[in-house]
Amino acid sequence: MVNEIFLLTLALLLTALLIWGFRTLPTESWQIAASVPLAKDATGHWHGLNLTYYGVFQASAYTLAVALLFVLMGAVGVPAGGTIVLAGVFLAVSVPAATLVARLVERKRATFTVGGAVFVAVLLGPWALVATNRLLGRELGIELPLAAALAATAIAYALGEGVGRLACVSFGCCYGKPLSRLSPRLRRLFARYSFVFSGPTKKIAYEGGLEGERVVPIQGMTAALFVSVALGGMALFLHGHYRLALGATFLATQAWRFLSETLRADYRGRAKKVSAYQVMALVGMLYMLALLPFLPAQDLSRADILAGLTPLWDPGLLLGLQGLWLAIFLHTGRSVVTGSILSFHVRREFV
Repeated sequence: MVNEIFLLTLALLLTALLIWGFRTLPTESWQIAASVPLAKDATGHWHGLNLTYYGVFQASAYTLAVALLFVLMGAVGVPAGGTIVLAGVFLAVSVPAATLVARLVERKRATFTVGGAVFVAVLLGPWALVATNRLLGRELGIELPLAAALAATAIAYALGEGVGRLACVSFGCCYGKPLSRLSPRLRRLFARYSFVFSGPTKKIAYEGGLEGERVVPIQGMTAALFVSVALGGMALFLHGHYRLALGATFLATQAWRFLSETLRADYRGRAKKVSAYQVMALVGMLYMLALLPFLPAQDLSRADILAGLTPLWDPGLLLGLQGLWLAIFLHTGRSVVTGSILSFHVRREFV
């Protein structure tokens, strides 16, 4: 019963967050969180570094995903040290890949791709865990249960990307096609739930020229689907169905990644009918289908969510999660494509 209460509570909180985000974040005021003055020019104005809500939501999504990883692994009896190793392996692979793959595919410096990061992580992650068990398992006294660890990682990824799509809504990236370019049937379908972005510094404005137009809410659709898939995967995981949780979560998210590309209007690399990210999603799905039969069906007891939540009260872990949030924010939240000019004055009425 405790597992079900946890899932229901989490579902309600995430639903409220997504509804708020879909209604609020497309507006101009929810792109730049702060601007830090860096250098003063000859006119007496300061040139500033913009810190974005994109970074706030990306950092929050990464941190939430890692926190959930600790909860799920703790629920099946893996100590926090083992989860730190697991999280470190996947973060070490995925965070750099988010930038490197985007640069290779889109030929841009200041961009990130979750799809590319996931593709690299799913190719290398299972082997990295096997190597970790063999090389460090005996020394650390920890052996990660492979199927459960991969399932927990897939669920954490789905939740992290679902929440992380709010960053895309804030920045106006990963945007959908304008309704005017859709068929009449699709136009009617999306008329009520479309997004309208405002602000010339939104990516949809300066790259796509679509400020003020109704567009397919592809970021919102992805967020809602991925959060739902994560909750479903958690339900399977907490009942001990680890391989099923892994397969269902990963295949559902990557199938949507493949299909959702047909509704996007942002630049996805060289113009082709099938984008590089669709190819990555398809290859990842085939790779996972080939991998699943070889994963050991480990006999673990039914997950205990209360045992999983216990590590989150550890001060060291809390400080670590805060440090992770700050590191991801500084990596993704410093805007390169926008600038600011600041001036300061004394308010004489309060002197």
